[in-house]
Amino acid sequence: MKAIILAGGRGKRLKPITDDVPKPLVLIKNIPIIEWQIKYLKKFGIDEVIICTGYKQEMIEDYLVTRNLGLVIKYSIEKLPLGTGGAIKKAGKMISDRSFFVLNGDTITNLDLKKLVKIENSVAAIELRTKFGILETRSNKIIRFKEKKEIPDLWMNAGIYHLNKEMLQDMPDKGDIEKTVFPDYAKRGKLQTVKFKNVKWYSIDSFKDIEECALEIDKIIE
Repeated sequence: MKAIILAGGRGKRLKPITDDVPKPLVLIKNIPIIEWQIKYLKKFGIDEVIICTGYKQEMIEDYLVTRNLGLVIKYSIEKLPLGTGGAIKKAGKMISDRSFFVLNGDTITNLDLKKLVKIENSVAAIELRTKFGILETRSNKIIRFKEKKEIPDLWMNAGIYHLNKEMLQDMPDKGDIEKTVFPDYAKRGKLQTVKFKNVKWYSIDSFKDIEECALEIDKIIE
């Protein structure tokens, strides 16, 4: 199968690093985010990756051309930001397969794509975790502290999708899929989810995310 990586954003929350390099080249344990993602996709048999780029795209190409990652890498270059929906629609024209994966360009995870591939037009979901420590109390006394506790039965979008190519015709030329096609498909009962419990998942949006992910990355992508 083929996968699209949405990697065209400016990464403003990682300034000043992203003043000099695009977010996909931000290092986690001395390896760029984009390389970790490609290794992850290859692990599940992806043989071609289309990277949606924009900001400092030439730096991404110059880096990856030096790496032998064992799959075909193509680029869909945005002269102006198209949003996630527009980016997928543009890149999707390069795919002839019936379906494909989409991966947000800042997502590091170990969730099993073999489960997601079984259901088309599906969104990978993970249990929501709090960003802060949880207090367990009894009669106003603190019994226990729990860090980043998972909240049962509350699911969040993991930023990984398995989409049928027919969905491309419904995508905007410019705009986010999460605000356009997904709500419409959900109302019409045409959008599925695959739920993942006890998986590692990071969205790299801050320096703290980089530090925490670096401690786990070798276990996440082996």
